[in-house]
Amino acid sequence: MSIRNSAAGAARTLARLDLNLLVTLDALLAERNVTRAAQRLHLSQPAVSVQLGKLRQSLQDALLVPGPRGMSPTTLALQLEGPLRDALHQLEAVLAPARPFEPASADTTWRIAASDYGETAIVLPLLPRLRAAAPASRLAVVQLVPQRLAHLAEHGEVDLGLVTMDIAPPGLRSRVLFSERYVLVGRDGHPALRRRPTLAQFCKLEFVIVSPEGGGFRGAADVLLDAMGLQRRVVLSVPHFLFVLSAVASTDLVALLPSRIVAAAGLPAGVRTVAAPLEVPGYDMAMVWHERVHRDPAHAWLREQVAGSITA
Repeated sequence: MSIRNSAAGAARTLARLDLNLLVTLDALLAERNVTRAAQRLHLSQPAVSVQLGKLRQSLQDALLVPGPRGMSPTTLALQLEGPLRDALHQLEAVLAPARPFEPASADTTWRIAASDYGETAIVLPLLPRLRAAAPASRLAVVQLVPQRLAHLAEHGEVDLGLVTMDIAPPGLRSRVLFSERYVLVGRDGHPALRRRPTLAQFCKLEFVIVSPEGGGFRGAADVLLDAMGLQRRVVLSVPHFLFVLSAVASTDLVALLPSRIVAAAGLPAGVRTVAAPLEVPGYDMAMVWHERVHRDPAHAWLREQVAGSITA
């Protein structure tokens, strides 16, 4: 018989059985007695006899035959006894309620994919909480590559991703952590920022923007200005938020930055926020994760720590 035919035969056999019959067979093989097996299963003797009949029909074997000391297993039954018991024990272990996560003794290594914004606005506030509650754990922050996030999460290479909701992979679970807004920052003494600039003055300022993928010179403010028939001057594009603060401190460049990164990182000496003449639409920041870890107690604990570390 070919492997393919053997597998097909096994599949047909399994299709005729249900888990209750296998549990009954395990009890019968252990007790070698229908009455004792029925007591063990908390069933009536006639019910177990009916199930034994179904097993004989499905497996095309007597399985248990009368003997001088009760019932004796057939050759097939003896072949099934050990593997069947092991399989049922493994199934019980898989279906058993998950053990509660104990952070105080856990030596888990977490992997979070984040940009420098996510590191500063979310991971940084998380760290004291994580170190206090799970001192033996470790945290690896890896580079956020949105196009690969779903793949990495599916294969267990990333536990959480910190992304804006507009780029959250549709196949992952998500939880919004906060809504972000933009603030205008520039250096003290900037000749155009002594007071709130007008919209015309705003468009004449020289901006630095963050382009996470590199090389972009347009952002949310430009979409808004396009609708007004206006245009601003973007003269520098960088991939990281924190560099922007240094650039603003040492030049007459200005930037629209997320308020949380300004609050978390702190403004360098000589840099201040200024009210902008227009309200640039913000975004929702979220954590995302794969369905396979959604009910894992350790992962659920980590998600609660992240959410709990966020301030309003």
